[in-house]
Amino acid sequence: MSVPTELGYTAKHEWVAVEDGIATVGITAFAAESLGDIVFVETPSVGDEVTAGATAGEVESTKSVSDIYSPVSGEVVEVNEALEDSPETINSAPFEGGWLFKVRFSEEPADLLSAEEYTKLTEGEN
Repeated sequence: MSVPTELGYTAKHEWVAVEDGIATVGITAFAAESLGDIVFVETPSVGDEVTAGATAGEVESTKSVSDIYSPVSGEVVEVNEALEDSPETINSAPFEGGWLFKVRFSEEPADLLSAEEYTKLTEGEN
């Protein structure tokens, strides 16, 4: 399972890429694999305010429905509209085309796990 080292991770299986005050958020390969075939994604809308640690949407698979938690607080500036027609992209490319939304944040994301820390976390969940 791939865990890119340049990203930050949450214990709830979201990944975060931070660049120029914008955080791109997605779910990890571990989460996508655990969910199974993803059939629907609900993201926040552009202009919505999200709060770190709070629910920001959900991912529905053939197995279950899981909440998406925002790792940062701020304003949603972009959502991955391609997922509306192709939610399975999260399964095939969770760190590339399967990103969920982007947030302009006022405060750097706190309490993110490194790739090494996240790998150790997920090894305990297998």
